[in-house]
Amino acid sequence: MKIQQISIFLENAAGRLAEVTRELKDGGVNLRAIMIADTADFGILRVIVDDPAKAISILEKAQFTTKTTDVLAVTITDKVGSLADVLELFEKNGVNIEYLYAALNKAGETAVIIFKVEDIALGLDMVNKHGLYKDAPF
Repeated sequence: MKIQQISIFLENAAGRLAEVTRELKDGGVNLRAIMIADTADFGILRVIVDDPAKAISILEKAQFTTKTTDVLAVTITDKVGSLADVLELFEKNGVNIEYLYAALNKAGETAVIIFKVEDIALGLDMVNKHGLYKDAPF
């Protein structure tokens, strides 16, 4: 399924990550998945939330720089080889993956993999054709 990811650009300084999560908490926005990539000077925090529009409004009001991106949420069984099977399918169908990260489902029986792919339409087509999402918790 296609969902919106919010990227938040942060300077590499103590407390900046806490500020973002505090703003979202105070605004009543629930985090569903989170990852951070960093360099020496800045980080890019990527989040999936229950209400993207509300989160963006809150973050921009708090003067954070944000960007939204369409990504794919793929639900897989939490067992050996599940991710490899999806990656093989993407490989065979020419879906180029730019990055990915994962969130475990509450029950612990499935995982949701967030894929940023070069061609979202092609990736979504593969996800839909092969039934690769089942009620993602987003």
